[in-house]
Amino acid sequence: MRHARWTHASRVAAATRAATEEPTGFVNASSVYPYAEGSVYHVYTAPGRITDIALQPGETLGAVAAGDTVRWIIGDTASGAGETRRSHVLVKPSVVGLSTNLVITTDRHVYHLSLTSTTRTALTALSWTYPQDQLIALQKRAEAAEAAAPVASGLAIDQLHFGYAVSGDKPDWRPVRAFDDGRQTFIEFPAQIATGVAPPLFMVGANGSAELVNYRMRGHYYVVDRLFDVVELRFGLKRQQIVRITRLRDGSAARRAS
Repeated sequence: MRHARWTHASRVAAATRAATEEPTGFVNASSVYPYAEGSVYHVYTAPGRITDIALQPGETLGAVAAGDTVRWIIGDTASGAGETRRSHVLVKPSVVGLSTNLVITTDRHVYHLSLTSTTRTALTALSWTYPQDQLIALQKRAEAAEAAAPVASGLAIDQLHFGYAVSGDKPDWRPVRAFDDGRQTFIEFPAQIATGVAPPLFMVGANGSAELVNYRMRGHYYVVDRLFDVVELRFGLKRQQIVRITRLRDGSAARRAS
């Protein structure tokens, strides 16, 4: 039993050591860490010196908890205003040779820090970069740019054929309309389809057979690199929703924008 306890304790210690990040990157006197959930950030402090822990601009400080609140002085403040408002947690040890942990929670992140007090070496300040947040922001900007882009370039309005009938079920994703330029077919959906259901498209033959059609999605449009007589959008298994789109040959004179 004792051996099992030591084994578990050694695993915890090894995992903590592996997750601990030492200060390596600096901007002037401020140590800058890349934020990663579950990492432990080592903070060097010294008596008589305040170390400033600066959080992400705009995030709201929730709680600050330390293992030792008797020999460590811990407070918080803020700088800036509005979108640039930034929370700061200030720490200072009372004597040399102390160590404790600090947990900071906000509306966006949880920070785990390991505090050590030394004779004279102390970080003036530390902060984080947020690679995951930056990646999400880039992805959102790319999606917004794609949604704002035209469905296709070089379309001549007077050459567009809007003679299509949409029939069948009426799900939320039911197409608004379909049209073609004599070479490609464009199926327009409600705008919310870009973040919701994307039903597969099937070509329907004269004998009723169906085969999947290749298409690409541009914003809330399906772009099909061919013309068709009848296609169906099908979604679901037990209660399948089917929407049929039929090209009206007798309406081919209606090459107009509806």
